[in-house]
Amino acid sequence: MNRQTLRAHLLGLVAMITFSVAQPTLAATTSSPLFPALSFVAGLLNQPVFPSSDAYTIRKDLRITAADGVQLAGNVFIPNGNGGPYPAVIFINSWGLNQYEYLTEAAQFASQGYVVLSYTTRGFGQSGGLIDTAGPKDISDLSTAIDWLIANTPTDPDRIGAAGISYGSGISLIGAAKDPRIHAVAALSSWGSLKQSLYGEQTPRMVWGDLLVVASQLLGHPDPIIAQYYAQLLSNDDTPDIDSWAAERSPISYVNRLNANGTAVYLSKNWGDNLFQPNSILDMYRQLTGPKHIDLQPGTHASTEIFGMLGGGDTHIWNDVHRWFDSHLKGMTTAIDTAPPVQMKVPFTNNGYEGFSAFPVPQAHTDQWYLHPRGLFHPGYLKDTPWQDWFPVTNSIHAGMDTVASTGIPLGSQIFEEVNLPTVASMPLIDPSHGIWFETNTLSDGLKIRGTPSVTLQVTPQSTKAQLVAYLYDMNALGIGTLITHAPVTLLNQQPGKATTVTLPLVTTAYNLPAGDHLVLAIDTQDLLYKQPTSDAYKVDFPFTNSRQSVLKVPVL
Repeated sequence: MNRQTLRAHLLGLVAMITFSVAQPTLAATTSSPLFPALSFVAGLLNQPVFPSSDAYTIRKDLRITAADGVQLAGNVFIPNGNGGPYPAVIFINSWGLNQYEYLTEAAQFASQGYVVLSYTTRGFGQSGGLIDTAGPKDISDLSTAIDWLIANTPTDPDRIGAAGISYGSGISLIGAAKDPRIHAVAALSSWGSLKQSLYGEQTPRMVWGDLLVVASQLLGHPDPIIAQYYAQLLSNDDTPDIDSWAAERSPISYVNRLNANGTAVYLSKNWGDNLFQPNSILDMYRQLTGPKHIDLQPGTHASTEIFGMLGGGDTHIWNDVHRWFDSHLKGMTTAIDTAPPVQMKVPFTNNGYEGFSAFPVPQAHTDQWYLHPRGLFHPGYLKDTPWQDWFPVTNSIHAGMDTVASTGIPLGSQIFEEVNLPTVASMPLIDPSHGIWFETNTLSDGLKIRGTPSVTLQVTPQSTKAQLVAYLYDMNALGIGTLITHAPVTLLNQQPGKATTVTLPLVTTAYNLPAGDHLVLAIDTQDLLYKQPTSDAYKVDFPFTNSRQSVLKVPVL
């Protein structure tokens, strides 16, 4: 069965199920609470169900001609009345989706006096061409869409914004850097560095990478370079060509131009986004000097933003998107203007967002623990003082089998965190042959972690290639650990038996460790999310000497 046939069968099956269930509801008014979700699903199947209102007029089947002649499919909502020219928002689709993704949000913006254009990027949906992965052709297409808006709708050319989830967010950011007509951006579940996101610490993000490549093949027309470069990264065959290709598609490469343009940048990022982990977008946020705001909350890639949109957009994130554009395109005073620009929602709490003036959080200080070796009848320890002994000690772990230390169910566990279901594991059940763990004493005051923990490890790989995955846990009195954060690192071109120092930033997070619990650092050699560098068995030694200390650092309030 070829790709087109498989795609047709899959979409046909989903269509039959969806519309057999949804048909009675679709006949209802667009004010139905189920309408956003049903409209979203119908749009995925290229069977759009548009909202309707006396407040706006919709042109449903646009074709915009790109600079190279490629046809881009789109739709536009235009406010009714004589109040123009109007501010405009351009919505750009997520990877694999189309111009119908944002219909509910488009209707809300149009009802509030915005012209709203949604279009499908080249290579996806009904648009022509090959997928350019936020490359120069995609950025040129965004400028062409702006030209079309100004020429064909009552759009105020001085009040234009761009927005998108995931893929569309990156194009919005890069497009705003290259086209100063974009005055404000809302970038949801975006990335800073594309290479760091997909290959950080020389570790391929296999689960998410596979999903992206397969989705491009089933739902679009990918440039062959996508599969070629991804296969190279899976083989740890990093080349300068990949570096330059990825840098051109990384919003963080254009920070200076965004700053020069004075672009107002709103960002949303989920703590458990293991496709575009928070670190690189926070690095980009730190470098922005214009108006900026970032919301950080539990969830996986794009989950919080999409679920909020399916519920009619009445969420913290989408409310802030509206406030951002109202402030920077309409000149209105909104709640986001006076809120601290860094907003963090702590997982597994019922609290709202905490506000801070900057990132890294100015109020945070760094707590530091030294790793002490495990013994025959006890785990390793995390102590306030360096390890000192007359004789060196070496702990070892072997590759070839995973341990109970894990990021959980790929694509699923981080969604469960949104409903306060954590990823847990029993620390005493970590197999000492394949993993090692270190614990603090009971923390009588608990910890409020806010930022990017890091670990410096003294290791001696006994192979030319090795992988380590570090996990930070909150362990209760029963030995059950709740995953706080993690990070992988892949060591290549090693000299077996030669000691090396590895400094590894973990994924940025916020977490409240209760009083009476222990902080645990666990380390093993593999995780389902990541491609292993070799299938061969190997050993990694952890030497402990007076002169070579391994250290865990954690930013806390």
